[in-house]
Amino acid sequence: MIFLALGSYGQDFKFALVTDLHIGSPNGVAEEDLQRTVEDINKQTDLDFVLLTGDITEMGTEEEIATAKAIIVQLNIPYYIIPGNHDTGWSESGGVGFIQAFGDDKFVFEHKGYKFIGTSSGPYVRMSDGHIPRDAVVWMDSVLRATPTDQRIINVNHYPLDNALDNWYEATDRLKNYNTQFSVCGHGHNNKVYDFEGIPGVMSRSNLRAKDEVGGYQWISIKSDTAYFQERNPGVGTKDTWHKIALGKREFDPNQVYNRPSFDINEKYPNVKKRWSSHSDANVISTPAHKDGKVIFGNAVGKIEALDKNTGEVIWSFETDGGIFSSPVISYDLVIMGSGDGNVYALEHATGNLVWKKSFEKAVLGSPELYGDVVLIGGSDGTFRSIDVNTGTENWTFEGISGPVVSKPLIYDNMIVFGAWDRHLYALNVETGALLWKWDNGSSNRMYSPAMCIPVAHEGVIYIVAPDRFLTAIDSKSGKTMWRTNEATVRESIGISDDGGLIYGKTMNDEIVAFKTGESEAKLAWRMDCGFGYEHVPSMLIEKEGRVFFGTKSGVVYSIDPKTQEINWVHKVDNSMVNTVNVISGNSLIVATMDGKVELLEF
Repeated sequence: MIFLALGSYGQDFKFALVTDLHIGSPNGVAEEDLQRTVEDINKQTDLDFVLLTGDITEMGTEEEIATAKAIIVQLNIPYYIIPGNHDTGWSESGGVGFIQAFGDDKFVFEHKGYKFIGTSSGPYVRMSDGHIPRDAVVWMDSVLRATPTDQRIINVNHYPLDNALDNWYEATDRLKNYNTQFSVCGHGHNNKVYDFEGIPGVMSRSNLRAKDEVGGYQWISIKSDTAYFQERNPGVGTKDTWHKIALGKREFDPNQVYNRPSFDINEKYPNVKKRWSSHSDANVISTPAHKDGKVIFGNAVGKIEALDKNTGEVIWSFETDGGIFSSPVISYDLVIMGSGDGNVYALEHATGNLVWKKSFEKAVLGSPELYGDVVLIGGSDGTFRSIDVNTGTENWTFEGISGPVVSKPLIYDNMIVFGAWDRHLYALNVETGALLWKWDNGSSNRMYSPAMCIPVAHEGVIYIVAPDRFLTAIDSKSGKTMWRTNEATVRESIGISDDGGLIYGKTMNDEIVAFKTGESEAKLAWRMDCGFGYEHVPSMLIEKEGRVFFGTKSGVVYSIDPKTQEINWVHKVDNSMVNTVNVISGNSLIVATMDGKVELLEF
């Protein structure tokens, strides 16, 4: 509930909202739709500026971003822009390319007495729910501290401020302490009215034409006491006002109770204890490494941190110039990982000092794997490389990959196997980099690529899962499909038992399944209802000492018994994606979440 006092405030003005452009989408008309909208806006004499609220591109490629920018910069009035999930979720640069092109992934500006605050919404590189980045929340705090409580605020995000964002409440709780007039968004491709815990909300249609002759965007007129929303169809006309919002001094009822994530499950399993918790200043979207009392990881603003394994206190940190989505490996006294700034870094384990760095042509989002004194890692520049661990010199380079490599490879039987966002799974000779075979699932859709899972193998068969919801068995020698099954709706999370007899998969709704390994056909061994609900994040299943561990999109870590199909314990860390956990012993593991939480759990 809100209490509203009306009255005059500032000057009247009008602006445009354009969203969900999807430049690069398969139908090939998105560019034409955007060009038409830009030309239409330039013909208007009463628009002060333009908000572009995400999904600017289809896959976040550098080419798509460049195409979008070339059209957007034709605007003859100021524009303010944020990315959406399509710009960041499949981004070949981890969002760095968007920031380089447009200057930032968030904005704040004042116009005629109003303050506009726009933030990114993720997810970044991994599939998950939307998530306002941890660094953006920290930034928002600084912006709001400098804002008078009576100043009128208009909030901007790609997602609605509801549970489509796993941390929606971090925005609404803050905005309700101020005079927030309304929040605008895209994402749903329709004109729609919302109530975000008392904050009026409005979703705008996509700029795409869909089944119509032309696309459309929004005109928003701010009067002293009312905001008016009209759909504009370029070259066709402007529709009547479809929504109004009363403006004025807002007082949000502090006694109104709204839904928040529950941590009650932790009371059910008191045998799981959090030894320590560290909250990084940005998202953590990788698996921390552990050695000799140090826990080491990178975050989405490019900082690499080493924490004391006993206390969680920071021992050292190192800054790179791009977001890190690469899970580090430790070789002898070196920590090695890739960065969105286009480099692979090797740092001293003890001090964090730089030993060497190897430059790629584009971002390095993939995670490295070790093979003796060699580190193997893929980038977004169409290459996969073998690098000497000690010197950073290149042993060999495989070229010809048509999409970013974003996951960790499998080394098996003198080959290295990895997927990319170009629809393919590759197998290379680990010694020479020669292509042994290349596999795809027959679909032309890049979004079905086996790019995110970490393959597993047993007795000459490689197993993968992908967004096409199939578990696939591939002959390791020939690269030919042996069998595929969608009996269970797996997505991108896979694992293998210690004895190699079972392949584990996390389904998209509640269940963990196990299939028997083998060449002839898919044989379901068991399925187990864990009750985690809808699920789609890539958090691999790790077996250690007879227990299987995995995480979910809602910040929950599970331990299950694969023999009895019973839950050992459940623990909720926060409400965001859990990366693949690092099980460091039979009674402890390190978990990192998208929101930047890194914790040591003991059980």
